[in-house]
Amino acid sequence: MNHAQALRHNIFKIISDAAQDLSMDSYVIGGFVRDYFLNRLDAKDIDIVAIGSGIELAEKVSEKLDNKPKVKIFKTYGTAMLRYDDIEIEFVGARKESYNEDSRNPIVENGTLEDDQNRRDFTINALALNLDKDNFGDLLDPFGGLSDLEKGIIKTPLDSDITYSDDPLRMMRAIRFATQLKFKIEEASLNAISKNKNRIKIITKERIVVELNKILESNKPSVGFKLLEKTGLLDFILPELTALKGIDEKEGQSHKDNFYHTLEVVDNISKTTDNLWLRWAALLHDIGKAPTKKFSKKVGWTFHGHEFVGSKMVYKLFKRLRMPLNDKMKFVQKMVLMSSRPIVLATEVTDSAVRRLVFDAGDYVDDLMTLCEADITTKNPKKFKKYHNNFKIVRDKIIEVEERDHVRNFQPPVSGEEIMKTFNLKPSKEIGIIKEAIKEAILEGVIPNEYESAHKLMIEKGKSLGLKTDKL
Repeated sequence: MNHAQALRHNIFKIISDAAQDLSMDSYVIGGFVRDYFLNRLDAKDIDIVAIGSGIELAEKVSEKLDNKPKVKIFKTYGTAMLRYDDIEIEFVGARKESYNEDSRNPIVENGTLEDDQNRRDFTINALALNLDKDNFGDLLDPFGGLSDLEKGIIKTPLDSDITYSDDPLRMMRAIRFATQLKFKIEEASLNAISKNKNRIKIITKERIVVELNKILESNKPSVGFKLLEKTGLLDFILPELTALKGIDEKEGQSHKDNFYHTLEVVDNISKTTDNLWLRWAALLHDIGKAPTKKFSKKVGWTFHGHEFVGSKMVYKLFKRLRMPLNDKMKFVQKMVLMSSRPIVLATEVTDSAVRRLVFDAGDYVDDLMTLCEADITTKNPKKFKKYHNNFKIVRDKIIEVEERDHVRNFQPPVSGEEIMKTFNLKPSKEIGIIKEAIKEAILEGVIPNEYESAHKLMIEKGKSLGLKTDKL
């Protein structure tokens, strides 16, 4: 079957010519071919397999291009890469692989196209198009990958057990593709993931997080997290989440399953934001509930302080997974810590409570409201409408209060330097007491957020502390 129309971009003819100059066969393989058959036509990377040296082919292609792009060579892997027309093109010599028990890095030998297709992770990624002049665009599909694409099935070209044991990252990739493409993982393949789940331990945390992020960035992340939980992989990667699973019952009182609730929240927020770190906040917003869960006859099940405990757990989780411990982690921590604040506020929307919310959340107040709205998972239509209406009132109040009082990223109208100068003070606790009094007065609405009122209060507060100034 010929698919030359997939190869209309002029780069394919240039690669074909370069391969002919080197008396080499070459093929497009993997994601580009898969996405062509899925009508996903915005390819940003292309994988080329050469029956020979991929590095030589890349250098020859660069020679033929007008702008002579720089070829990046990765000798360890026998691969080369160049950029052309905003497309990243990777070249590799066809190879066969064998594996050691304790590493996902294979022992590589030169091989045929068949060897190269055998080593691919899934049948849908083993599809190849010929770049030879006489067979340009011919499809090579030894494992029925095209049929699997049409049926929406993820399966491995060879024995799943061996495929996943050899390179356990493929288990994460299977789940990620199933999530992104809305495909089903073949039953034998899914069972092999469960069987080999403990092999995930040999994969670096950074590689695992790349796949986790892609699952989180999909339209419906819950698909991936349910598969991670079902296969047992989640226990190894995010045990904080699996700890939320299950419903306890005592004396006729039970609580919701916080694991499945969390996945609903993540799906909800994915409809309204592409912000990866806000999606992480949704995923982790209830992780403090497992360690804080208690039962008492008077009030039933409680999770007191779960937001505070959860925010502390975020740091440990990020550190363990070697995720960034910078402002992104701090953002997730803040969202988890404050995740219940607007819910409490929605019952009684006072100016002072809204000022405090804006003061504490700063630039992230809109993100916090988005998280709280996603946290409404009730199946009762009346309650659902009521909660959303309440949050709309809170959002409107935030705009009104912020326009009037300017407490987002609050800076006190009177500086510490002015307090020191006014009362002839050196650095001391009195400065902090006065600044705190001014801040509290503004947040409570006792005085407006302006210099004259704040200055007057500064004098009054200083006087009450027994401080003297020439102006008294």
